[in-house]
Amino acid sequence: MVLVRVYRISSMRDPETGRRGKIIELVEEKKVVREVGARGLTEDSFMVHQMLQDMLSHLQDLGLMPYIREPVKPKMTLYLSEEEYELLGIRLEVNEVYELEFKDGAIIFKKAYD
Repeated sequence: MVLVRVYRISSMRDPETGRRGKIIELVEEKKVVREVGARGLTEDSFMVHQMLQDMLSHLQDLGLMPYIREPVKPKMTLYLSEEEYELLGIRLEVNEVYELEFKDGAIIFKKAYD
């Protein structure tokens, strides 16, 4: 089982059959855990680090600093006809997190955190 987040859903038309469908891009959802004391940080230095992060975020919100995005690495891209999408049995929404499981030759999506 892997946690995935729906990054993008686009419409498409199959060039061979002309049928409409969807392109669904999934990225792996990783939890970032930061602990006090990790990498030799004391509680005071961690507090200073958090203050600097908050200040950087505020400057970015004001438009004075550019946002630095991590590159998106797709975990899986699905090319599905409308009929195949309906057979998934779940309506995938952008930015929602799902449990992705491969079982007995089937792809199973379950909404995570329910």
